Amino acid sequence: MPRVFQVLDKIRPLYEWAYKVIMFICKILLIADILITTMSVIGRYVPFIPDPAWSEQVVLTLMVYMAVLSATLAIRKGNHIRLTAFDRKMPKSVVKFLDIFSDLLVLALGIVMLVYGWKVCTSPLATFGRYESMPWLSRFWMYFPIPLAGAGMIIFEVEQVYLHIRALFVKDEPQAAEVSV
Repeated sequence: MPRVFQVLDKIRPLYEWAYKVIMFICKILLIADILITTMSVIGRYVPFIPDPAWSEQVVLTLMVYMAVLSATLAIRKGNHIRLTAFDRKMPKSVVKFLDIFSDLLVLALGIVMLVYGWKVCTSPLATFGRYESMPWLSRFWMYFPIPLAGAGMIIFEVEQVYLHIRALFVKDEPQAAEVSV
């Protein structure tokens, strides 16, 4: 195995750690969603349980965070939407090239989402805008999932590109999207 791959393989536990942290955050967001929604629904019918006005906006915001973070997890696992109908009909070298090319395009999208999403987050629209039911909370938090998703996509797409390139030079090793968790 070429030395460069031995060195880069030492970084792979960081991807594993990032995956576990993001998965934990998604679980916490799901629990918070369920608890807030339950409290809101029960609060409509039981007089001594509060039905806060902010519950709907918080639940929707948490769902957006959960959706973008879980999408980055799907990138790492290779569970994202792919069209593989022609993979069996094309030469393996073409499929490998197309895999790397598509990963580079998704990586570019992640960079665009990070850069321009951050511009939106820090624009006056987001920094001076407020949630209707929570006037003390900036709309920054409503737009922040865009650059957050971009950062997650970049992290896990870099790993996927590395794994595809590594598979070209190293045989009988884990391929891209075949990561153990």
